[in-house]
Amino acid sequence: MRDFVFEYIRKKYKIEPEYPWEKYDSNAVFRHADNKKWFALVMNVRRDKLGQHGNEYVDVVNLKMDDMFFRDMLIRQEGILPAYHMNKQHWITVLLDGTVPDDRVFDLIDMSFTATASAKKKKKIRGPKEWIIPANPKFYDIVRAFDETDEINWKQGAGIKAGDTVFMYVAAPVSAILYKCKVRETDIPYRYQDGNLTIRAVMKIKLLKRYHAEKFTFEVLKEEYGIFAVRGPRGIPHSLSEALKAE
Repeated sequence: MRDFVFEYIRKKYKIEPEYPWEKYDSNAVFRHADNKKWFALVMNVRRDKLGQHGNEYVDVVNLKMDDMFFRDMLIRQEGILPAYHMNKQHWITVLLDGTVPDDRVFDLIDMSFTATASAKKKKKIRGPKEWIIPANPKFYDIVRAFDETDEINWKQGAGIKAGDTVFMYVAAPVSAILYKCKVRETDIPYRYQDGNLTIRAVMKIKLLKRYHAEKFTFEVLKEEYGIFAVRGPRGIPHSLSEALKAE
């Protein structure tokens, strides 16, 4: 599995391993060419050092996870542990003994590569993103709008791009996520201004899915996913993303 990891990184990212420690000459670091940050550290570690039974050595890879909720979910899975010899809030250790499937390891490497990339590179490699955006029924009847059509224009939030997914959180008295939409088009010119609101561009969103009003309520978002306010467009934790997809 160690060889597969090396080959995957060479082929996809054109990056060769570095061996910075003479004493631990089998430990390899992979880093970005521009900002020199590590995105993978491959080591050979004794199992008992990882909190496991046995004293045989096993290959592992340390990877960075930006999303702390996702990181907490990952370390509950077999073969994925709190980081060995690195910041346990942001890094994980993945066993390379076959416990974690190859494709899953490669996905986590990709996440770590993105998490440690420079701002310029992140912008270039950014894939589709998921957002929660608020809708206030006092100002716009979104329920009626989606009952009449499956495609509407909406105020564009900073950072949202075509291809992103937006989950519409409908404020009180509903106070829940009701809709999943795909962003079809952005930067549509629009001019609107009153005492409370200025709109210079809108995006076109298409309804993909409806959620029951009692499923993803504000209380659920707060207690289970650490979301205490939805005042503007914001990213969502991976754990909530998985729950929304599974529903």
